[in-house]
Amino acid sequence: MTRLLTLRSAALAVALGAALTVGGALVFEHGLGYVPCKLCLTERVPYYLAAPLALIVALLPPRPARFLLGLVALVLIYGAGLGVYHAGAEWGFWPGPNDCGGGSGAGPADVADFLKNLETVRPVDCTAAAWRFLGLSLAGWNALIAAALGLFAAAAACFAQPLRGPHQPGR
Repeated sequence: MTRLLTLRSAALAVALGAALTVGGALVFEHGLGYVPCKLCLTERVPYYLAAPLALIVALLPPRPARFLLGLVALVLIYGAGLGVYHAGAEWGFWPGPNDCGGGSGAGPADVADFLKNLETVRPVDCTAAAWRFLGLSLAGWNALIAAALGLFAAAAACFAQPLRGPHQPGR
């Protein structure tokens, strides 16, 4: 029985999933006006690492590709842990960070604008979910997506077929 999943296709799928996840976060931020908190921004870092590393995996020979895809899996599982921590803080299961605040927005042009902004702008709180879908906040969805991508990358690192090219005859 031949396996259809190759290391290259798995790596490209992980890179695409990571890029789409960050793209979705950026749409929420810049398109829909949701200001990310400190934890939200921290949760993006594993995707920023995973996407380019997964693209590199697609270019490597099988042994280093498996190793690097395994590292990508660990990075994404770490990202899932960040999402669980953030979602748990939102649900009040444990305290969030003490230093959580807003993560984006242009600075005021002068002191008058700054004082006016103080009246309307409230800092973003890591323990308050700004949006929920099917009972999960963005942090909860991040935990699920990062875990799924990480487990997929780990399974592919262990079990996927190396890419068969013109110099590698198939069986």
